[in-house]
Amino acid sequence: LKHVFSKDKTFRPKRKFEPGTQRFELHKRVQASLYSGADLKAAVQLPSGEDQTDWVAVHVVDFFNRINLIYGTICEFCTEKTCPVMSGGPKYEYRWQDDKKYKKPTALPAPKYMNLLMDWIEMQINNEDLFPTHVGKCKEE
Repeated sequence: LKHVFSKDKTFRPKRKFEPGTQRFELHKRVQASLYSGADLKAAVQLPSGEDQTDWVAVHVVDFFNRINLIYGTICEFCTEKTCPVMSGGPKYEYRWQDDKKYKKPTALPAPKYMNLLMDWIEMQINNEDLFPTHVGKCKEE
């Protein structure tokens, strides 16, 4: 598996929650419920007294980390040659648009599309305006 974690692959290290913070405690609660075999609906239910925004943020980051890990294990099998199109089966083709380099929806090989997608998601997660790391400190408008 060493090749899966090389820096030139799409795999990225997990975004971690700082120990001692409220989000770290929420993250531990999420992990415990996911590994306990609990009902999925109960696992994602907002705990009493917790902020919904923080709860959703923790789940988004955990979901990204899990998808990133899964993709990291299969990305070597999907090259520009073997996966020349980003598709969802024969009926659906995904095209990339970011209003920077790709101003119009553009067909890309699956690995390039996935790299751009994972970079974009990581930028969103690391954006303090969207995912503040200091719980309870909302920006004043």
